[in-house]
Amino acid sequence: MRFDLTDLRLFLHVAEAGSITAGAERAALALASASARIRGMEAAVGTALLHRGRRGVVPTPAGEAVLHHARLVLQQMERMRGELGDYAGGLKGHVRILGNTAAVTEFLPEPLAEWLAAHPRIDIDLEERPSHAIVEAVASGLADLGIVADMAEGGGLEGLERIPFRIDRLVLAVPRGHPLAVRRRIAFAEVLGEDFVGLSPGSALQDHLVRHAARAGRPLKLRVRLGGFDAVCRMVEQGVGLAVVPETAARRCRRSMAIRAVPLSDPWALRRLSICVRSLDALPVHARRLVEHLAQDSPGT
Repeated sequence: MRFDLTDLRLFLHVAEAGSITAGAERAALALASASARIRGMEAAVGTALLHRGRRGVVPTPAGEAVLHHARLVLQQMERMRGELGDYAGGLKGHVRILGNTAAVTEFLPEPLAEWLAAHPRIDIDLEERPSHAIVEAVASGLADLGIVADMAEGGGLEGLERIPFRIDRLVLAVPRGHPLAVRRRIAFAEVLGEDFVGLSPGSALQDHLVRHAARAGRPLKLRVRLGGFDAVCRMVEQGVGLAVVPETAARRCRRSMAIRAVPLSDPWALRRLSICVRSLDALPVHARRLVEHLAQDSPGT
């Protein structure tokens, strides 16, 4: 059988996404080409590699074996690229990062931009996910590194190496003239009767807030959902509803918007973000250097 790196990378994306269409998009392939490659892989091994259903695809036992070896091969290729990158300027490296909402939107853009500008031969694939899903993906080799909250639901951090990254404080954004604007602190459960402005479906932070509202025994009343914190805070300013946002976003937005940030008193509202990896020493050289760059301004460094 002959599988090339494109086949293996495609199969990894398809298995992770649970969809040939989504996997093809991640692999930058046309759907017809991706489908043909998957069929070719199945023909080469003489058995199905994917169970196909109306809700997507999942690997068969044979597919799980291919998936395991694909991860090993692709990780080894990344290590080779990193180690040879110092000697061969033409080699490109790739780092896959998963982060929660605060990490992806507030804390990663600036250091990643600096690092990418200094390393033109390295590409980064950055994706937002809930912390518990990030832990699972890093542990199973689906990502090189993840940025997670220390209170990641579902556990699993014990088997990973962690490096401090940033402090993320969640606050309640309210209009400047709102009665709650004078409060020094407030519990999330106290405001669950209010209307809220939220983030778009799929946001890790929004899912996090919905779970905490459910635990408090009340639903989160969302009037509108938007794609970013600036748009959310603009709606708050206009009196559409309240919003829970990172303190960094509230501080930035209140420079140009009539909003106030009220700290949340809930323990889960203060989160220490960490970089998690399976093994720092086992990372490709370029990925290890990226971790060092991201950690250089972490608390206590």
